[in-house]
Amino acid sequence: MLDALVDERLLRRTTGRWTEFKVCGSRWNTASGRGRDLIMERVVDLDQAAAVIAERAARWLEAGLTVGEVTWRDEAAPWSQQLETDRELVRDPDSVGVLISGPADAELSLVLFRGGWADVDFVAGLDDAGTLLAFGTQLDQWVPRVVGKISGK
Repeated sequence: MLDALVDERLLRRTTGRWTEFKVCGSRWNTASGRGRDLIMERVVDLDQAAAVIAERAARWLEAGLTVGEVTWRDEAAPWSQQLETDRELVRDPDSVGVLISGPADAELSLVLFRGGWADVDFVAGLDDAGTLLAFGTQLDQWVPRVVGKISGK
């Protein structure tokens, strides 16, 4: 199963002077050698994702959490793109994000990219920030969720 996943997610095609890599919904064209040649496919509708966030925000607020404004990054903007909170200012969104804060300095930062992946950062408390123990705990939760139950030898 893992081999099939790798085959679907990483494809390489070479024609003439350039090589195209396709990884998780993105393409990298090496023809120009410039760093901004990453072309993100539109796997996720970010406007719909923002609506999903908005649907949940009231419940989070009722629970006493602080919900930041939804932020947008515009692929069409010159480098380095600034985050915008006004969707109307963003012509070609390539990410949408939100920051949610709770008690005891807990924070969850989530950025969803139109290519279908997300950056998720969190701190459950000051003792949780940057520790290998916290990282190990998350790995122990994420790996079985992705690949199923793991039986040890």
